[in-house]
Formats: sequence, structure tokens, C-alpha cells
Amino acid sequence: MVKQTSHRPILITDAPRSQSDQLHSRQVRYIVMMLFRVACLIAGGVLISLDVPLLWIWLPVCGIGMILVPWLAVLLANDRPPKDEHRFVNRMRHGPPEEPAPRTLTAAEQPRIIDAD
Repeated sequence: MVKQTSHRPILITDAPRSQSDQLHSRQVRYIVMMLFRVACLIAGGVLISLDVPLLWIWLPVCGIGMILVPWLAVLLANDRPPKDEHRFVNRMRHGPPEEPAPRTLTAAEQPRIIDAD
């Protein structure tokens, strides 16, 4: 009989997100940020046409939104999500995974070797 060594179970929550899932979330984030940029552009045009009070405050806010948001959107769209820290912490807490001891074969389990010579 073969002795089974106990191993810690592999948790599915430790699995990283798939590449397609990461790409999709970055694309959605980029689209949302660019929609915010368009909203800043439209809001700036509406504020100018309506001649609202405190226009000198609102126009720079819209301008900063139109200038900084595309730059941030590109940076965030090209950035991968950070690696989970809990994996490293779990390894440090529990130590390295145990390797099973190599099993030696009995005489009955030895493979037959057929030599042509």
C-alpha cells in the first residue's frame, strides 16, 4: 500500500484573474474615464454658453478634467493589477510547501526491461 502524504488544499481564491478578465476591466475603466472627459468638454461648452456665475472657477475645473483624465486613463489602462500580497504572506506564515518523499518501487512493481542485445 502506498502511504499518502497530506498536502494543503489549493484554494481557488488564490488563483489570479485571467488575462482576458484583466483586459476587459482595463478597457471598461478607460472607456469610463474617457466618457468623463467628454462630459467635462460638454459641461465647459454649456457653462460658456449660459454665462453662469463663478465661471472663472468652473472652466479651470473642466479644463483640468479634459487635460488630466486622458493621461491618467492611458496610464491606468496600460497598468496591470497589482499582485496579491496575501500569497506571499501565506507562504511566509506556513513555510514552503512540503515535497512528497520519493517512493521506491518494490520488486513486483519494477518495470520489465527488454534488451535487444
